[in-house]
Amino acid sequence: MDTETTPLPRASSRGKSHSRLRSHAAASRRDYLVGIFLLLVVVVLWTSSNFVTQDLFEDGYEKPFLVTYLNTSAFSLYLVPYIFRRLYAQSHGKTPRGGQVIHQPIPHRDGYEPLLTDVDAAETLAVTDSEVDIGDDVLSKPLTTRETANLAAVFCLLWFIANWTVNAALDYTSVASATILSSMSGFFTLGIGRIFRVETLTIVKIGAVFTSFVGVVLVSLSDSSQSEPSTPSTGTSHLPSLPIVGDALALFSALFYALYVTLLKVRIRSEERIDMQVFFGFVGLFNILACWPIGVILHLTGIEPFQLPYTSKAVVALLINMAITLSSDYIYVIAMLKTTPLVVTVGLSLTMPLAVLGDFLLGRPARAQVMVGALVVIFSFLALGLEDSRNGDEKDLIVGARLDQEAGGAGVRLEEEEVSSAG
Repeated sequence: MDTETTPLPRASSRGKSHSRLRSHAAASRRDYLVGIFLLLVVVVLWTSSNFVTQDLFEDGYEKPFLVTYLNTSAFSLYLVPYIFRRLYAQSHGKTPRGGQVIHQPIPHRDGYEPLLTDVDAAETLAVTDSEVDIGDDVLSKPLTTRETANLAAVFCLLWFIANWTVNAALDYTSVASATILSSMSGFFTLGIGRIFRVETLTIVKIGAVFTSFVGVVLVSLSDSSQSEPSTPSTGTSHLPSLPIVGDALALFSALFYALYVTLLKVRIRSEERIDMQVFFGFVGLFNILACWPIGVILHLTGIEPFQLPYTSKAVVALLINMAITLSSDYIYVIAMLKTTPLVVTVGLSLTMPLAVLGDFLLGRPARAQVMVGALVVIFSFLALGLEDSRNGDEKDLIVGARLDQEAGGAGVRLEEEEVSSAG
């Protein structure tokens, strides 16, 4: 009887392990769907912001640096509830959020011992489970306030450069060129994400990024040819003054966008590891403290003279833009952490189809080329979403296997193989 009951603990433990894996897969898929929904919310908010910004520039208030500075500074408002939470926790002797106690590693044996009895089997399997839990603890360890502030400092610089360069590019080159080149961020995100092992390189992903870029080109070129006949009568020329400079700025924007979105995924991995309000609060604070000298230089050199908004319409547009940025970028980072950097990068191209719909509702019918481009963008996003949703089966083109398997996922499977052979 004793020999017949020996394998039962192993089978029970394996059943629990498989059940835990299925539960984890279901939770990951649920998080992915939530991330897609949040991304669509961001697309709606950013499209609305684009219409507001367009009205602001048409009103004659073209201050890309000041607009970017004010939008980013609005993030500092997130520090207000954090400060109140800290004061409340200190006055009541409670541990503030972010001060979670991390499970200490459980001592375990380095080697593997054969399963001789039920007791030995249970102990050995418990050690194996504890090793997996320890690995999970390392990956889910919350960032301290200092680590959050350090990450916010780097992110603030990359984020500000990415947004400022794309806004400044519009002063030197056409809207079509700036849009096309800034949409190159999909290629940069896929490449940089593969280098840092947060993106798997597949044929479908490469094709989705390329088709999304083609859709952006179709829409942008159509807009460019449509706006050429009409010349503004404001007395100022809107023709590209330094197209090479503008194109370079747009390309820099795409590169820095890919850098900061990949940085967050590599450093944070899960939104449970960081207090997003504290993170964005520090981003706004560092922006206020570090970026104002740039505005002084731009004012003294005459590149962008400082000027407060002189109409109530411009003031309202700035406030609306700040409110949209305050909420949309917060939601956007959460969506990225629940999905992947490439999904949110390509997904943001959906602002074009939504803008086409917005123009239609405002009585501005779109041309056939714009409609085709919008459909191509939608198709590429759907293809990428389907490909990325089955990330457990993705095989990288370079290594010919899943990245997690190559990186160290095989260690757990090797341990299981040793258990099987020993049994």
